[in-house]
Amino acid sequence: MKKSIYSLVLADDVVAQIDRMAYAQGTSRSNLINQILAEQLSLSTPEMRMKDIFGTMEQMLEETFQILSQPSDSMLQLRSPLRFKYNPTIRYQVELNREASEAVGVLRISMRSTSRQLLDLLDGFFDLWIQLEQALTAPKLGHPIRYRKETGRLSREIYHPANLPAYSGEDVGNAITAYIRLADSAMKQYFALAGSPRETQLAAVSRLLSEALRNPETIII
Repeated sequence: MKKSIYSLVLADDVVAQIDRMAYAQGTSRSNLINQILAEQLSLSTPEMRMKDIFGTMEQMLEETFQILSQPSDSMLQLRSPLRFKYNPTIRYQVELNREASEAVGVLRISMRSTSRQLLDLLDGFFDLWIQLEQALTAPKLGHPIRYRKETGRLSREIYHPANLPAYSGEDVGNAITAYIRLADSAMKQYFALAGSPRETQLAAVSRLLSEALRNPETIII
């Protein structure tokens, strides 16, 4: 949604109340006024779209993931325990793009640890997951998937649903939720097979991804 600068004459009491609401919601005065006017005119703003997506995700994930405090209205952070030595946790961070683009946003998966064994295992999973997604998921999207990988961290772009002709914020929220659950399950399966031959790990993770992609209810992002 294109934005321009306009001058408005508002009562001081109104501005003071707007500022209090904006502070409570973690947004700016301009964004809040824009949202209020858009709601009155039945228009959709990027903030409203992100609210729909994150609201759907929080409702579906709150029982199985720990939802962390959010640094901004364009970001959602989650944490999932990993049953392995040292009791590590995996952090998932979804950041949505405010403006229309090829990608809806980006998902970041990370683990904070000083254990070389844990980080090597996590990096091994990332390499395997990228390999399988480029082979199995990317053809259904119709283009390669862009990643950025560092030690203990993986960023993966999230795309518009490939197999839905029309979709809502709720659809996108459902799709991201399903993807996080799938990646989390695949990672835990991989760690459960630590010490097994890589072919065994590959087969287990590949089976999870293949089954998800064959499910007609899966929204491919």
